[in-house]
Amino acid sequence: MDAKSFRQLYLDFFAGKGHAIIGGSSLIPEHDPSVLFTTAGMHPLVPFLLGEAHPAGKRLANVQKCLRTDDITEVGDEVHLTFFEMLGNWSLGDYWKPGAIQMSYEFLTQRLGFESDRIRVTCFQGDGDAPRDLEAAEIWRTLGIPDAHITFLPKADNWWGPAGATGPCGPDTEMFYDTDPDGPPDENPATHPARFWEVWNDVFMQYDKRADGSYGQLAQKNVDTGMGLERTLAALQGVPSLYETELFSPIIDRIMSLAGKPEPFAVRVIADHLRAAVFVLAEGIVPGNVDQPYIARRLIRRAVRYGREIGIAGHFLGELAQVVLLTLSDVYTELETNRDHILTALDTEETRFQQTLRRGEREFRRAVDGCRSEGQDVMPGHLVFRLYDTYGFPPELTEELAGKQGLTADMEGFRLAFEEHQEKSRQGAAGRFKGGLAERSPETTRLHTATHLLHEALRRVLGPHVEQRGSNITAERLRFDFSHPEKLTPEQLDAVERLVNEQISRDLQVTWEEMSVDEARERGAAGLFEDRYGNQVKVYSTGDWSVEICGGPHVEQTGELGRFRIVRERSIGAGLRRIRAVLETDS
Repeated sequence: MDAKSFRQLYLDFFAGKGHAIIGGSSLIPEHDPSVLFTTAGMHPLVPFLLGEAHPAGKRLANVQKCLRTDDITEVGDEVHLTFFEMLGNWSLGDYWKPGAIQMSYEFLTQRLGFESDRIRVTCFQGDGDAPRDLEAAEIWRTLGIPDAHITFLPKADNWWGPAGATGPCGPDTEMFYDTDPDGPPDENPATHPARFWEVWNDVFMQYDKRADGSYGQLAQKNVDTGMGLERTLAALQGVPSLYETELFSPIIDRIMSLAGKPEPFAVRVIADHLRAAVFVLAEGIVPGNVDQPYIARRLIRRAVRYGREIGIAGHFLGELAQVVLLTLSDVYTELETNRDHILTALDTEETRFQQTLRRGEREFRRAVDGCRSEGQDVMPGHLVFRLYDTYGFPPELTEELAGKQGLTADMEGFRLAFEEHQEKSRQGAAGRFKGGLAERSPETTRLHTATHLLHEALRRVLGPHVEQRGSNITAERLRFDFSHPEKLTPEQLDAVERLVNEQISRDLQVTWEEMSVDEARERGAAGLFEDRYGNQVKVYSTGDWSVEICGGPHVEQTGELGRFRIVRERSIGAGLRRIRAVLETDS
């Protein structure tokens, strides 16, 4: 059975069980800022798991693209991935444990043909938050799973969620496939994960984790299940790793043809990371230094680093990306739609990293030699920071490479060095630029003041979710980045522009006071960059219009600005927009 047939078999099975088949969602969570990516099929369904009625009904099923980086260092073994497809079915207050477990068992044994004696299951052992899941274990027994194949495990293993910091969660029962049925009978999934591959997870969502860490009961009991397509497909096809299914074999073959000294672990890392990066970039992300852009950069740079390790010369990510597009564009059409952006972003980032990697590797070797010559087995944090700050080495990469050299990287020392660097940068910026502007001229002063008016206008037109994410000002124009999930309509742009010009025509007085950060918060000041300025901050008030922490410079009256005009508004990544604007005067 191939991947395409497998997806359809799953959806057809649950459609036959009364489930509505719904589409998958974006890889970027739409309503949850606590996580960077959709990590599971249930993630987009959180409002409905909390009790909101879903328009398709109480039984749902779909295929969802997901990305997780919490176990990125394990990628390269037989079963771990960062990007994967999740097959899922849900009960929103409908069937409960008996129905979910029975359907899971039926699909595994009757539709996929897995032998029942090669299925092992785990259940939640209980703790102070929730009791031992004896009910799930008894259901498995009635289906023929013997006690010897049922293992109780703690919350770290048999509890799922919430997807973010708070929300729906609960105990789960996990299903494993025994890849070595002739192995010792006393081995179990908890101690031998290489033998027992997890293929499915039934989560019984009856709890709501609160912000204070406590657990309350959900208004409705839900079932959320997740089956990793790639891993189950590998078990179904009887191959020794999921990298040997048709989803990966074309990519693996191409990497092998390019590598001078192919090493299986490195080849798998490249294949996984390149595939994951392609899907992240397809969301409109551009590699960068924070949030989703940083994950894209980290994936790309790890792939390049491993490519060099196995002897791949020159640029290669674009060539591999073409293979990914061939294998998955028929299922995920957004890959083809965003082909140009994906290939351009990969090429740009690969070029940038190749330029620093050669120098950085030399510095890394010097750091290792220095540690050894001094009899140290820990690479100091300031060296980890120098590799990051000067040569573009992600700290996680330095930590990984140091481990291969028998050293431990001082990541806490890196964090302290990084924070010290930030503080020096803040102080330096305050001294040089009086607030971070590259120059202090009448033109930049007016434009800087205009960003305050623009920020508040965006919040009033679009909503309080709008937050400034950056700005850049020259003598000719201002550039303002902010959080917002969708393109602004012409009417919204007109409203923003009109509000800004109204405040200019009111000739509002611009004043400032120095106070503590806590006092500024009490005043309701927008404090997006308060860490740039230390404990004492300047708070600028523009009449009765806006209050914002800032370092200046500003005009004294808004009437000095001239006419404000928005030149362009566009996306710079998922959930991020950019406005360019100018101030026009009569002179």
